[in-house]
Amino acid sequence: MPKKTKTKLIDKKNIRKDGRKLDELRSIKLEIGVLNNADGSAYIEQGKTKILAGVYGPKEVHPRHLALADRSLLRCRYHMAPFSVDERKRPAPSRREIEISKVIREALSSTLFLEYYPRTSIDVHMEVLQADGGTRCAATTVASLALADAGIPMKDLIVAVAAGKVENKILLDLNGDEDKIGEADVPLAIMPNSKVITLLQMNGLLSVEEFKQTLNLAMDGCFQIYQHQKESLSKKYAEMKEESE
Repeated sequence: MPKKTKTKLIDKKNIRKDGRKLDELRSIKLEIGVLNNADGSAYIEQGKTKILAGVYGPKEVHPRHLALADRSLLRCRYHMAPFSVDERKRPAPSRREIEISKVIREALSSTLFLEYYPRTSIDVHMEVLQADGGTRCAATTVASLALADAGIPMKDLIVAVAAGKVENKILLDLNGDEDKIGEADVPLAIMPNSKVITLLQMNGLLSVEEFKQTLNLAMDGCFQIYQHQKESLSKKYAEMKEESE
């Protein structure tokens, strides 16, 4: 049964409360190499959602008994800062954060050549500085960029975005209000060049046709964000080339 809304999030002209069309992404800002002490790092602003990612490794595994003989151990930590939400949260990782960490690790591991670095670890830390919906997808996108910045061999970048159903309409890139009040959301992560899906979840109820529409909309959104990823990488290495010259 759809959740009742106190305020309308979509007007009669199909314009959302934040001024976007139904199939429009939030504004996106990407920066690479923002942490001096990390092997790779990146920062994303997607609407009001802000996330910082740092990659450390490949490096010696601690504790050593966790080392894998045939590949590197990928460890991901997704964490929301206590001040990232309206109601201050506990600093300790919640069950949701642990679950999202696992989901992101599985989404990223499919594109990495972990077998190149046996008996090592690659640690990916994602810190949500401000949360306004879509944090697991934005964290996946920015973590992929941080891994690329660290020089970890990859088949392709991973890019993620969610689409969902709000007030009986299918929307792209749900913000916080839409995520809380909406009837369903579908987070999606892909490797754009091969169109391989590395993350697909669904919360809520959708008909078969609604699911297909939602999936296609999220796929289109991923390709749009992928262009931003490539542009940010090109900008970073163009700047490095200028500095070296």
